[in-house]
Amino acid sequence: MPIFNLNINNKSYSVEAESDMPLLWVLRDLLGLTGTKYGCGVASCGACTVIMDGNAVYSCQRQVGACVNKKITTIEGLSEDGSHPVQQAWQKAGVPQCGYCQPGQMMAAAALLAKNKQPGEDMITAAMSDNLCRCGTYHRIKAAIHIAIEDINK
Repeated sequence: MPIFNLNINNKSYSVEAESDMPLLWVLRDLLGLTGTKYGCGVASCGACTVIMDGNAVYSCQRQVGACVNKKITTIEGLSEDGSHPVQQAWQKAGVPQCGYCQPGQMMAAAALLAKNKQPGEDMITAAMSDNLCRCGTYHRIKAAIHIAIEDINK
């Protein structure tokens, strides 16, 4: 079985896995980074969203063999102490109900705000449209994104 060297949360990891193993399972099962959630496995819900080279991607659809030489950030890597503006905004807005989709939601929002510190409503809607929240807290998610925008631009 091949060994892959990965850069995850600014740390180097060597993992032994089949090259077509989804990154999601490498993160959760091989590395113990369980903040990234399994939702559907078919790129329909966004629960498994991570940031790869600055872009929000579904880790369930990325084969580990294609992740070498990429910079990967999981929810655990946004900040060690919960101080990332998106994490703080989620707390201020009281976003989660069940919380299951929230790591993916936060990663999509963090990727958006890293690229554009003042996105308009249409850009926010587009960036978040592929992440489902079964509890329907979309209004709180948008409120949190606006709080994060204010905090980032202070």
